[in-house]
Amino acid sequence: MWRADSLWFEVAVVMSVFAVGNVLFGHFEEHKPKWRRLLKIAIVLGLVLAISVTLDRVWAFGILLLPLAGAAAVVHLWWLPKHGVNGWTGEPKARYYELIGHKK
Repeated sequence: MWRADSLWFEVAVVMSVFAVGNVLFGHFEEHKPKWRRLLKIAIVLGLVLAISVTLDRVWAFGILLLPLAGAAAVVHLWWLPKHGVNGWTGEPKARYYELIGHKK
């Protein structure tokens, strides 16, 4: 019944990443419209499935992990602190929102 050699495994991994990410980091995205956040999930899921079918599962998961590593290294360790925002907590919130161009 439970098999890891089908595309449902990729779907489960991608959706799990988004579920955990939404719980832990959702407050950083609360200013974005819901349709845009849903579209992001659909695009990432489609991309991972397409790469898994055409290339291989290893490439698909590599593409999934690449933005995580890039965001941690570049954004959180360099860009945010350079602009006066804590890369771990996103504080001060007002400065963070100013940097990303969010208007209340």
